[in-house]
Amino acid sequence: MDVIMLKNVCPAGRQALFCFFLALLIFTTSFFSGSALGYTSELWALTYWGPALYFCLFNFILRYCYKGFTYEVLVRSAFLGTVFATGIYMATFEDGLRVFGLYTMVLSMFHFSEFMAVALTNPRTLTIDSFILNHSVQYGVAAVSSWIEWGVEYYFFPEMKTYFWVSALGVVMCIGGELLRKSAMFTAKTNFNHTVQYVKRPDHQLVTHGVYAICRHPSYVGWFYWSIGTQITLLNPFCFIVYALASWTFFRERVFAEELTLLAFFGPQYAEYQTKVGTGLPFIQGHVPSNTRQDLRDDHWSY
Repeated sequence: MDVIMLKNVCPAGRQALFCFFLALLIFTTSFFSGSALGYTSELWALTYWGPALYFCLFNFILRYCYKGFTYEVLVRSAFLGTVFATGIYMATFEDGLRVFGLYTMVLSMFHFSEFMAVALTNPRTLTIDSFILNHSVQYGVAAVSSWIEWGVEYYFFPEMKTYFWVSALGVVMCIGGELLRKSAMFTAKTNFNHTVQYVKRPDHQLVTHGVYAICRHPSYVGWFYWSIGTQITLLNPFCFIVYALASWTFFRERVFAEELTLLAFFGPQYAEYQTKVGTGLPFIQGHVPSNTRQDLRDDHWSY
């Protein structure tokens, strides 16, 4: 079955998969061979700089061999594979570096799996943005803020980063969120898009089965709990609160805007779906017109 699925992946998806695992293998070997051989302090310095030099060389080879879209896909896949390998190595430490290693693996896999999910389910929409590495300025600020909090607390209050069982709960939450989001993408297939669509395509269908029978916005629910889970993984109490509030606010506005278009696209069909299935997000109702019953009778939908 896995072989059949791999054959169905578009060329860019296969290239990304190969490059991710090649980088993962190379850099994991680089990290652990140095640790196993017991380097001197000078060679330890080379070990830490080595992966950076390896990646520069890797990037040079890719740049020489490939151009355009293919190069952009490969270099991002290689970067994410390198980050995942770094996370594996950091997760072997006995102090607060372990939680950052777990977080690094979660973050790397999320972005790579986003690209691969689109490559498998909706390749016609596949772009560099499918990695969502450049999702938004706010997303970047949030990520850097969480790194800063972890670094400050790790330096001044290292004991805060040693509750590994709590961090493990965060990882479980991230995995659960990932599975729910990817299930939504594989269920919706070509009906899924990373951006809100304001023009209905001829083949656009309302998906109400699978995970969509549980909640109206499973991809958002998955991302919501994934984002909170990353801060539990890092043992970041401040960013945990900020992420929860920011994510909730973002999805409240996003769901409202998206449901306006869905009501315009599918009219009474979507309104009926709204009455049967909730959004899945806590205390977020979505856009439910007060005159829904009257609209259902008149079959009048204008937004």
